[in-house]
Amino acid sequence: MTDSLTIGGAAELVGISVRTLHHWDAIGLVVPSGRTSAGYRVYSAADIARIHRVLVYRELGIALSDIAQVLDDPTADPQEHLRRQRTELSTQIDRLQAMLKAVDRMLDAGGKGIELTPEQQSEIFGATWRTEWVDEAEERWSGTPQWDQYAVRAAERTVADWQDLTAGVEAFNADLAAAFREDVAAGSPAANALAERHRETIAQHFDCTHAMQVCMVRSFTPEYYDHLEPGLTAWLQSIVDANASANGIDPETARWD
Repeated sequence: MTDSLTIGGAAELVGISVRTLHHWDAIGLVVPSGRTSAGYRVYSAADIARIHRVLVYRELGIALSDIAQVLDDPTADPQEHLRRQRTELSTQIDRLQAMLKAVDRMLDAGGKGIELTPEQQSEIFGATWRTEWVDEAEERWSGTPQWDQYAVRAAERTVADWQDLTAGVEAFNADLAAAFREDVAAGSPAANALAERHRETIAQHFDCTHAMQVCMVRSFTPEYYDHLEPGLTAWLQSIVDANASANGIDPETARWD
């Protein structure tokens, strides 16, 4: 690697978008420290190392504002943070191994994901539930790690479990509609908290990153939420985009990964 890289070269090297690096520069998280003779800003080896550290912390689910505090705190102990990272990664590995064993058990038993009948689905999820949504979701996502997670968790749930989940979603929907009526601004702390709660409802079924949430919400048709309040679906998309941006994800280039 050369001693310095343009923003395009840095983005290609670390595997993130130029827009993300621009965003990180704008918020002071990773600021290129050099300039070419023509005045172009360039990233040094130390800058690239900082990017890699940001990526590790972000992968662990740490907010960008907290990452900046950790990286810029002169009293912080890098070894202690590395030990914490190792613990977090070890926990994730254990969880994934347990999930893999559960998938293997399902394959051996010939499991098929949701075991609820269409009548049970309508009874649990309410009058607006369309049973064909399950088939549409399976057609779109079957074979992905997220669908495998969903299938494992769904197969282990009872009707009572589904009813509890649905009650939680209904409570969230009520709060979402109330915030919309109160003109809560996208990007505000209250809106970001709602966006995180929405992501948590998805994460009950499969691990959902901010980028995945953006992609999922953009696939929603108005009927998803507009039966609660006209325009609510579009507003939800706006608060999810703003929250994703605050967590280092460019909504315009977000991908399902």
